[in-house]
Amino acid sequence: MRSKRIHKLDWYLVGILILSAILYGWGIWDAGSANSFYTAAITSMTKSWSNFWYGAFDPAGFITVDKPPVALWFMAISAKIFGVHGWSVVLPSVLAGIASVYLMYRLLEPKFGAWAGRTAALFMTLTPTVVANSRTNNMDAILVLFLLLAVFTLQKAVNKKNVWLVMLSFALIGVSFNIKMLQAFMILPAMFAYYIVAIKIPWKKKIGWLGLALVSLSVFTLAYPMAVDSASKSSRPYIGSSQTNSLMELAFGYNGTQRLLGQSTGTGGTFAGMGTKKTSKSSKSATGTNQMGQAPTTGTGTTGQTTNGQNQTGTQTGQTTNGTAPTGQAPTGTNGQNQTAPTGQAPTGMNGKKPTGKMGKMTGQPGGKTGKRGGMGGAGSAFAIGSIGPFRLFQSDLGSQIGWYLPLAFLGLIAGWLGFRKRGSKWYHVSSEQEEVLLWAGWFVPVYGFFSVASFFHPYYTIMLAPAIAALTAIGIAAVTKMMKVDVNSEDETVDKTQPFVARIMLSVAVIATLLLQAYYVSSYYPVITGILIVLAVGLGVWWLFPQKTAIKAKIIATAVSVLAMGAFWAATPTITHTSAAIPAAGPSLFSRGGTDMGGTVNKNLLAYTEKHQGSAKYLFATTDSNSASGYIIKSGKAVMALGGYNGTDPTMTFKQFKQLVKDGKLKYFVLGTRSKSSDGQIKKILAWVREKGTVVNYDSSSKSSTTATNQTTTATTTTTTTAGGATTAGGMTAGGPTGMGGSSSSTLYDLSSIY
Repeated sequence: MRSKRIHKLDWYLVGILILSAILYGWGIWDAGSANSFYTAAITSMTKSWSNFWYGAFDPAGFITVDKPPVALWFMAISAKIFGVHGWSVVLPSVLAGIASVYLMYRLLEPKFGAWAGRTAALFMTLTPTVVANSRTNNMDAILVLFLLLAVFTLQKAVNKKNVWLVMLSFALIGVSFNIKMLQAFMILPAMFAYYIVAIKIPWKKKIGWLGLALVSLSVFTLAYPMAVDSASKSSRPYIGSSQTNSLMELAFGYNGTQRLLGQSTGTGGTFAGMGTKKTSKSSKSATGTNQMGQAPTTGTGTTGQTTNGQNQTGTQTGQTTNGTAPTGQAPTGTNGQNQTAPTGQAPTGMNGKKPTGKMGKMTGQPGGKTGKRGGMGGAGSAFAIGSIGPFRLFQSDLGSQIGWYLPLAFLGLIAGWLGFRKRGSKWYHVSSEQEEVLLWAGWFVPVYGFFSVASFFHPYYTIMLAPAIAALTAIGIAAVTKMMKVDVNSEDETVDKTQPFVARIMLSVAVIATLLLQAYYVSSYYPVITGILIVLAVGLGVWWLFPQKTAIKAKIIATAVSVLAMGAFWAATPTITHTSAAIPAAGPSLFSRGGTDMGGTVNKNLLAYTEKHQGSAKYLFATTDSNSASGYIIKSGKAVMALGGYNGTDPTMTFKQFKQLVKDGKLKYFVLGTRSKSSDGQIKKILAWVREKGTVVNYDSSSKSSTTATNQTTTATTTTTTTAGGATTAGGMTAGGPTGMGGSSSSTLYDLSSIY
């Protein structure tokens, strides 16, 4: 019995799963703090049930992260079992990625055969953004897994005509909402359409079951947010990135409509905002392109420009971006490896595109008027999302992460529908295979449409398209294979004898378009390979037009290798470089630049001083934003107050409440970096009061006197800072990537204890 079971194993699938495990898991022992914002929360969540339940960012439970905590629950459990390490917080994403690959096989194999399942699993495995996402502790890999589980459960419900499975499938969408909110609802059109068309039960029962499914969706969507919002605000953390301390407001505001229309809250702090209409001074002065893979190059007006904590090289002019002062030091790299010192050249981007050496207009300025661009926010790869329009996902900003196999997905849409249509049937009669095409088209089209017009998202969010692209690719290949097998010499009049010819044309066009698109992505890095891909595109495209049946295996292998080779290489770059970044991305630039963390910077002298003098205060210290605090929470495990949340602008408390906190002795120190600022409101008043009333503390006896505060002690504050690339953190972790945006090389420590 056991040998029979082993014999039934799909060894091709086993090989694909092993490949996915290697790509997603190899080198995660060098993950550092991955996304230090979430790693700090995971650290805090392991310290109390309250922090675990709410997804608290800090051990004191002052504020939460900017998402619901379901994905973080898995990471916190892993950290509780294995300790807080880079690999332990990343492990759930690795497992989620592998499980998603397996589900792709299970979803395609029943209707289209084992090879279609293997194809979908392989294309999912080798999608660059899937690899990058599955190697970090962001929530997207886990979100995709839950969405695939929902679709898989619905598929089973349709086949078994089981109402409980229908309800469970929609309940899983509700759970997914509590991973990343409205992003989970993107696939609801697919599920509704598939359910209505595919399940073969009377209409009254069909509508009744759908009503129960909607009830299930509503319960599992709203149960957690309503539980949190109904709890006393004084007994729970502030909801990070919300403006009214409400999880529901967060869902439909910052994580809802703003993702489509542009960021309108939380602007003016750490980041200027994305897709906003408000123009900032910094955006007016910027003149160089700042896209993922197209970093500003040295030239007039830009020499010495510092971008988000990463010094651009060249002669320094004092110009800075996003408030981080130039340090004169080379940025640090992934896993504690130093990058090359300034050489007068700008760093490369993250999407496989080198700087062009030409200056141009910044058409998506940080916080500025974006025109046809979706607004980049000025954080390089973090906000490089290309120009709004139907071909945005083909552009290098997003396409280098998700677009490698897009033409094959369109092949699946067309060939899948035509190839599996029953000849002679009514137009409204849908075959079982066409039902699956409808399911994946229902996933692909709305998500594609959203990313084509949305103004506020990061490139790695496009992992949402990966399952649909992989599935449609597999369906398209299965469809053209079926069409090519039609016997043109058959005397059966029901047989459409034009199908082989149509299939060859469609496949030829798809192969040519895919390879030419890949040549475009590769061109900035490898001109020779670009030429090879163009030649292959023409050669294979012509070859597929001929109907000969000889050497068919050679033709298939040559096409598969050509189509997958460069996409697989791009996908492997995070694995080769052991990168687990806060902004996951894949591409050859990782070889020289490493990943990027938005925070995680730790000043060892400042930490040692505050730990020594904290006394009975509840907080080690307070600072403006989460990314400035994250490294200290990970390193010390102590409560650091991120006063304004992720972006430094959340209205967490009033000026009066802050002063009372200081008066009660719960907060003794406040840390202000060179980038600490807030646009308006109570936070601005608090920062002004700290600067006016606080005593500047010398936490480094070796520093020189250079900072002055009226009627206060005058001491220096510039110290050697442990950056994200070399800071030893909790459990021997080192934060990965260049100097992050969440910290600067110089911080001012204010003692507030002598005010009262």
